Amino acid sequence: MRSVRMRILLTLLVLAVVGVGAWQLLPSQQNKNKTITVGTTDAVTALDPAGAYDAGSWALFSNVFQSLLTFEPGGVAPVPDAAKSCAFEGSGLRVYQCRLREDITFPSGRKMTAEDVKYSFDRVKKINSPVGPASLFSTLGSVTADNDTTVTFHLSSPDATFPQKVATGAGAIVDKDMYPADRLRADFGVDGTGPYTLASYTKDKKAVLTPYTNYRGFIDGTGPPVDLLYYPDSASLDRAWKGKQIDVATRTLPPDVLSGLNPSDPNHRVTESDSAETRNLYLNTRANSPLHDVQVRRAMAWLVNREQLAATVYKGTVDPLYSLIPTGITGHTTSFFDAYPTQNAKKARELLTEAGVKLPVRFTFGYGKGRGAGAEEAAALKKQLEADGLFKVDIQGYEWTDFQKRWAAGKMDAWAVGWVADYPDPDTFGASLVGTGSTMSTGYSNKAVDSLILDSQQYADRGRAATDFRTIQADVATDVPLIPLWQRKEYVVSTEAVGGGQNLFDGTGVFRLWRLEWI
Repeated sequence: MRSVRMRILLTLLVLAVVGVGAWQLLPSQQNKNKTITVGTTDAVTALDPAGAYDAGSWALFSNVFQSLLTFEPGGVAPVPDAAKSCAFEGSGLRVYQCRLREDITFPSGRKMTAEDVKYSFDRVKKINSPVGPASLFSTLGSVTADNDTTVTFHLSSPDATFPQKVATGAGAIVDKDMYPADRLRADFGVDGTGPYTLASYTKDKKAVLTPYTNYRGFIDGTGPPVDLLYYPDSASLDRAWKGKQIDVATRTLPPDVLSGLNPSDPNHRVTESDSAETRNLYLNTRANSPLHDVQVRRAMAWLVNREQLAATVYKGTVDPLYSLIPTGITGHTTSFFDAYPTQNAKKARELLTEAGVKLPVRFTFGYGKGRGAGAEEAAALKKQLEADGLFKVDIQGYEWTDFQKRWAAGKMDAWAVGWVADYPDPDTFGASLVGTGSTMSTGYSNKAVDSLILDSQQYADRGRAATDFRTIQADVATDVPLIPLWQRKEYVVSTEAVGGGQNLFDGTGVFRLWRLEWI
């Protein structure tokens, strides 16, 4: 930003000499209320916080709903948003109490109270949608509204990560008068208190966001109006970008386009940053799956070539990943590299022989249509796994919502899914991915892993949880309920007239559309 400001100052001096009005150099003032158009391939599963647990939905929730807590840019510990303060009571990490701000109103004009907060958390657990976030609150026993501004969470076991979970999309506070207690809201309306209101919504097409002037919380002011456009695939997003139909392109342009971006191009701004987003190949461990035998899953692990995927399918825009927890997060290891350092068809065949299975082992592999390079990735993995005649892979792409329901019901043998960290802590890669009853619904259950996950949650000093997570990752590499594939690099591309793209993503799970601005 310093170089931009210096150019403006120098130009002002020159124009002052020749008598040109300085107002001509302030497009940000002229464009303050002009809409910024953002394009993405992320899909929205539902507008109701109780019915969605995916990156596209939560990106929207970050802007139209408020939680008690949020994360400041680049932060690790949550800070108050709808709350004035939150803290554990006593030393047992089992009672968490928050006091609400008293100046928050819903779009209806009704004041938010502790009853709305209790109602919001209760319905997430009661509805327990198969594609919703109820599993994130596995340690939440009950919620009480002690008075209009005080809410208390009673946990079933010590959980130092509970405040971080409250700060996610799962903790979005809804108007209790507008959302059914025992089922998902069926219309396309949203009644939240975030920095934006949802003026209109067309499923899989467009969300029109206007600043919510009554927002009160952590953010100082709201941003410009935003149109969030949803594209069915990366190629469509690329065409929209090149056709100048959008001002900002994010998540996700095609790999060959991303790899060819030139930050010095004067016609656009490019932000490339590290990310805690990972992608794994999840394996159905249930008794009726051809991948039930751990020897079969280990054989697969010996055949996957991550470097090849990263280099050929993703053109270097992702990094190979060798463990459950990505680089940059406490407790990261390279457990899969340690156990399966290189492709080795001989070792894979030996394991399959020991298992006594008929070759080739045939299984189904699903992926979400339009989710980046999912189809190309599936084809590449199929080729790797079939190369030596050990496996026969039947691949099939599905529309995003159907895909989620299929993996939740265990209707596929293997499926590749990206995982965006819910919050900046290794816990988000624990129970949600490999705990009994995990969101990824692989059927995997290991009492030792479950115990380590619970044990890790008792440490307020999160560095002390690293040992537990190292052991968890070693167990996962042995049991192979999933195979890590890669860790994403985050890219945001905007026109030269739009700034703030570097602030959209920061590893906290918050999608900060209000940080965009006209320059």
